[in-house]
Amino acid sequence: MKLFLVTRVVPFIMQLIVRFIYLTNKKVFHHPEVNPKEPFIVAFWHGELLMQPFNYQRLKPKGKVSAMISEHKDGEAITRTVEYLGIDSIRGSSTRGGAKALIGAIKELKAGDDIAITPDGPRGPRHSVADGIVAISQKTNARILVFNCRPTRYWQFNSWDKFIIPKPFGKLEFFIQEPLDISSYTVEEAKELIKEKMLINAMK
Repeated sequence: MKLFLVTRVVPFIMQLIVRFIYLTNKKVFHHPEVNPKEPFIVAFWHGELLMQPFNYQRLKPKGKVSAMISEHKDGEAITRTVEYLGIDSIRGSSTRGGAKALIGAIKELKAGDDIAITPDGPRGPRHSVADGIVAISQKTNARILVFNCRPTRYWQFNSWDKFIIPKPFGKLEFFIQEPLDISSYTVEEAKELIKEKMLINAMK
């Protein structure tokens, strides 16, 4: 019964809440022009992930994106929730199932689809960039799209990622930067550049 609640009931309720928050906020989108057929790596901070499915869908209404989600038991609820919001999943992270997730991400990109990753997830430190995003980009030559979402009214958890939940009836500003090519950078240089770009419109 508990498993049913965690994997079915809670995700259904969560996606309804997320949709309600989105629909009751004013939206402003700051998006570049991109080739809808080019596969990208979508990057956003763990604490800002809640509204990002809508950011993606506005950019690529017909696109397919798979989010890299931890194999930890909490990841199952997240997987079910994002499925309701039109996001597929690749299970695994830097701490669990990393090699499998890396292979899965490369396959998705080579098939022409997008992947989404939180470079500081699943456990932080906040606003850090792990090696995975660099490895995937350089193995596939896929460019990186940096996503941010800034709500005017929100709750912020006292968690490691300072997780943000926008409040209804405010304004959501969605940002996507120009595609980032890191093919000529070393791993450390690439990580520093990605972090720099991701912090420009990040929540504090």
